[in-house]
Amino acid sequence: MALLAGVRAARALRPALGRDIGVLIQAVAGEEGGAMGVFGTRPLVERGYVGRLNVFCEPTGMRFLPRSTAAMTARIVVEGEDAVDDHPAAGHNASVLLGFLAQHLGRALDRPSAEGAVCVAGLRTGTLHNRVYGRGSLLLNLSYGSAEAGRRLERDVPAALDDGLVAFAEAFAGTTLFARTAADARAVTRLEWLKRGLPVLDDRDPWGYALLRDAAGIEPWPCDEPAFTCDAIWMSGVPGACTVVLGPGDLAANNAHADGEFVRADELAEFAGAVARLLVAFTDDTNGRP
Repeated sequence: MALLAGVRAARALRPALGRDIGVLIQAVAGEEGGAMGVFGTRPLVERGYVGRLNVFCEPTGMRFLPRSTAAMTARIVVEGEDAVDDHPAAGHNASVLLGFLAQHLGRALDRPSAEGAVCVAGLRTGTLHNRVYGRGSLLLNLSYGSAEAGRRLERDVPAALDDGLVAFAEAFAGTTLFARTAADARAVTRLEWLKRGLPVLDDRDPWGYALLRDAAGIEPWPCDEPAFTCDAIWMSGVPGACTVVLGPGDLAANNAHADGEFVRADELAEFAGAVARLLVAFTDDTNGRP
């Protein structure tokens, strides 16, 4: 609604908007949902629904961000045999194995935030208290800011998993409850990639920077502050297009993707004002015209 309010305010100031200058608003499904671009922004970009200036609306504290990390998702799968609680040692305990691997991978893949974020995410085996679950999975979400960093992470994950399996086998080999799980850990565990190899955005269009910063009065995102992942990655390498991320609020402070997610009314009003200034500046700039 704030975006539409900003467009309406700019239209009142510059009647050329909508007549000589096009404004295309895209609200897509599957954004950040792991769809790998099967639907949403990617097919729209491939069909040419892009502009000279492309603004992706995400919480940036009202600073324009010309970068977007990409993310890959790894799934560690254990496929062993279940056991009843009266004979727990007879089965493969996926809960203990995956719990161990979650801690091991969290330490092994820890790195400075500038190199990307590693999220040790969902771990699933079962819900009953009186059963040993032999099957389960662990998800890792790994973001990266460059293609090389992505390739490095892609190499690091299987190496860290291999080390983790060795460490688990050594730690539990002599136990009563988990000796079978330790002996068969490598045989019942595998790594799957749900997504990888996605592009990253690193826009360096000087015209766009000047338009946003000087003409529209919008501050840039600090160079030393890590970016985050969003659908702006699909604009990577599109010729003749400037792409930035801009929006109200903060991913952490506003509880994004969590219970209690919110945005303040004054932040929305500030965003509407920035949209209006940016559209007026674009309309007045001859380089922005079709």
